[in-house]
Amino acid sequence: FCQSKLILPDHDRSGAGACPHVVLLTSPGAGHVLPVAEFATRLAADHDFTATIVTYTNLSSHAHNSPLASLPPRVSVAALPEVPLDDLPADAHILTRIFAVVNRTLPHLRDLLRSLLGSPSGSGVAAFLTDMLCPAALAVARELGVPRYVFFTSSLTSLLSLLYTPELARTTTGDCRYLPEPVVLPGCVPLHGADLVEPVQNRSDPVYPLMVDLGHNYLLADGFIVNTFDAMEHDTLVAFKELSDRGVYPPVYAVGPFIRSVSAGAGNKHSCLRWLDDQPDGSVLYVSFGSGGTLSTEQTAELAAGLEASEQKFLWVVHFPSDKDRSAGYFGTSADQGNDDPLSYLPEGLVERTSGTGLAVPLWAPQVEILNHPAVGGFLSHCGWNSTLESAAAGVPMVAWPLFAEQRVNAVLVSSERLGLALWERPSSVDNDGVVVPRGEVTELARELMVGKKGALARNKAGQVRDGAQMALAPGGPQRRALAAVISKWNARP
Repeated sequence: FCQSKLILPDHDRSGAGACPHVVLLTSPGAGHVLPVAEFATRLAADHDFTATIVTYTNLSSHAHNSPLASLPPRVSVAALPEVPLDDLPADAHILTRIFAVVNRTLPHLRDLLRSLLGSPSGSGVAAFLTDMLCPAALAVARELGVPRYVFFTSSLTSLLSLLYTPELARTTTGDCRYLPEPVVLPGCVPLHGADLVEPVQNRSDPVYPLMVDLGHNYLLADGFIVNTFDAMEHDTLVAFKELSDRGVYPPVYAVGPFIRSVSAGAGNKHSCLRWLDDQPDGSVLYVSFGSGGTLSTEQTAELAAGLEASEQKFLWVVHFPSDKDRSAGYFGTSADQGNDDPLSYLPEGLVERTSGTGLAVPLWAPQVEILNHPAVGGFLSHCGWNSTLESAAAGVPMVAWPLFAEQRVNAVLVSSERLGLALWERPSSVDNDGVVVPRGEVTELARELMVGKKGALARNKAGQVRDGAQMALAPGGPQRRALAAVISKWNARP
């Protein structure tokens, strides 16, 4: 552990009036860093905690760590030192790289926790929270006698599917993508084998045994703190509680949705927001595949042609295409192409032809502000969980277009009859990695969401889920009660 990279907050160094201290380990990627930063900020502001957010030097980018730049004084950041990865294949899966970093930095994490346990404040560490991709770190906390939790930054349905992975590996022999019957988990919508996290689908995938280990490691936790809320996953929460009460799994605390607040004021207003100001209410389809998702060159062209042909207004955040990896932008690689312009990969003349109805924005846009703008009436999304929660909390219906990781699980959930806030047609072929959605289907989906009957139903359901999110966030609401329940355990620790 590199001592120079740990800066304890002034309040914690004082040695007087020490507050309970929590340590939160986040894996790389904006979808993981952002909710951890929001959670730590809430603990400090609302519950008088101090916190240390632990990050990895490997695989991190400045853009993905930007939420850590505006933390309150009681929240500090410690970066675990870089570890060598040059023995991994150049095309190693994103999860292979992340799990390698997690395991190779465990000695440094142990040193960090020991230093915090012996800090002058005397408060030690009330709890250790690890990201959903880092449960191997729970063993270190158990070794040191620290209460340990998984801060799960995706859906509870995804958590249950990952907890079930070891059982799936034990009871099946072929590739899960070819399972003849859906996987029915307690309280969850049925999942086809091809909906599961990608490496779990293919038993010969080198990441497959790592996913089995992930499922085992989750059971080292004292509890799961999940970024979800009742209106999104009511039946799953009820079923999980029954399992926890029987001792099958540790308890779950639904403390979501953690969503960044809409920025106040009009200073430095992004140009796309000014463009939205001139559009009719509910008329614009917002299109974005998150910070890590990428489309192929052909799919980018088909999406562009389909949006143009739909004659619907659209705001599209365009990333560099990749013909090899749908997660190519995850570690910031898509933004590291010099002065190249991602808009140059769009069909020739598209920007000019759609200037009256569409706007293409390179690389980034203020998503929370966009989704809460009155002009936005739909969201074509990759179904990353942060984006899904942001859309639900804004009451915006979706077209689900999952790309990688657990996004297909999320897509099944939000497009199911149970929720019905998204449109999604599961591809007919389970071997769909190279399938291109043709422009005609893009046009049909865009029109159906924005002006069709199914879109109207999804819009109505999205409004109900938005009300549920507001209820969860209200003083005395379910989120506050769940958070209070787990905090009481930390405060009771001697």
